[in-house]
Amino acid sequence: MAAEHSFWLTQLLNKLIGGWVTILLVRLGYPPAHPSSPIPNYVGEEILIILLILLGALVLRPQLSVEDPGRFQLAMEAVVQFCRGMAEDMIGASGERYVAIIGTLGIFIALCNLLGLIPGLDSPTAHGAIPLGCAVVVFLHYNAQGIRHHGVWGYIKQLCGPMKAVAFLMLPIEIFSNLMRMLSLTVRLWANMYAGGLLEKMFTSLVPLIVPAIFMALHIFESFLQAYIFMILPAVYISLATAEEH
Repeated sequence: MAAEHSFWLTQLLNKLIGGWVTILLVRLGYPPAHPSSPIPNYVGEEILIILLILLGALVLRPQLSVEDPGRFQLAMEAVVQFCRGMAEDMIGASGERYVAIIGTLGIFIALCNLLGLIPGLDSPTAHGAIPLGCAVVVFLHYNAQGIRHHGVWGYIKQLCGPMKAVAFLMLPIEIFSNLMRMLSLTVRLWANMYAGGLLEKMFTSLVPLIVPAIFMALHIFESFLQAYIFMILPAVYISLATAEEH
């Protein structure tokens, strides 16, 4: 049976590049279940969010003003100030360097989470591949910052711990711990959004009056909460990766 894609952007992507994606997946040894439409809905929805963020940046940039800032500029300035405060609290004086990555993650995840409120669409973050992709970005970024700050050998020494006698034991433990951070970020976001969306659909179908409004409010709260967690944990990981030994 052919896959059904109700989202227009997914249909367009499958029409334009679906054949190439199928060929690539087959060559990699992962043939899609539906070769005519290998791109799933959540990928199209994720791309929509990326396009919306880019569009917002393009619209905001020429309108930036010191004397007469608009509502959109004021809202984004509040977001930047919030991210700056979080980065400085978690990382310290060098936190300004990481405002862009923290803020981008927060905005992207919040919008992905909130997309599920639109009838006919789902939250892309309710599918494991999207949280995993974000977690991989965080993992690569904070380790790269640790290497940039300490150097390759210095970062390895930091992972070995302060005592050389137990370095052979600490290094594999630290490597495993860092990999588990990536898994933890993925599962936390995916499980909360998946379970929340499942409960919302189940209960709203049973009691279609007041219950939908309650679950929509919970969805909004959960969306911002999970985005906040996905901002604060990378800040903590960057702080640990760039910390000086005492």
